[in-house]
Amino acid sequence: MAYGWEGEAVRLVPLERGAHLDNALRWFNDPEITAWLETGDWPLTRGAEEEFFRSTERPDKGSVHFAVETLAGEHVGFSGLRSIDWQSRVAVSGSVIGRADLWGRGLGTDSARVRSRYAFEVLGLRMLIATVIADNARSMGMLTAVGYRQVGRVPGRYWKRGAWRDQAILVLESPAG
Repeated sequence: MAYGWEGEAVRLVPLERGAHLDNALRWFNDPEITAWLETGDWPLTRGAEEEFFRSTERPDKGSVHFAVETLAGEHVGFSGLRSIDWQSRVAVSGSVIGRADLWGRGLGTDSARVRSRYAFEVLGLRMLIATVIADNARSMGMLTAVGYRQVGRVPGRYWKRGAWRDQAILVLESPAG
């Protein structure tokens, strides 16, 4: 039986250790997958990731974490909202498609659309903030396709793969305001 928040190509489902933990360890320890992520160059241990998964099982009004699955049920990534500010109705958003062979097929874009719909229509948020390494063309394109607009840039924010990289700051505002 299908469950979760569904888009055209993917659905966002709650994290489950048995179904999603091993992929998290594989993807977040893969230099190809993490090449343009703001995190991911520090080894991720099973214990640390198990603790993260356990933390998502406890009630937390400050974040929402999802696994991204195809409509056929194949786990392909993660998406979520963190640093939720209920007073201002703003959150920081992020996604990763961990299957490099599926990059460029619109799964990240669809997951960001579903996540945004969930944030605005279910949680009642009014704005999402995304930060990415500015040279990450795939993420920048995906965010722009969903409707995010760049509002700032932090020069040399990250040391990544042998060079200082700028951080782009983007926002998406709820159509309802």
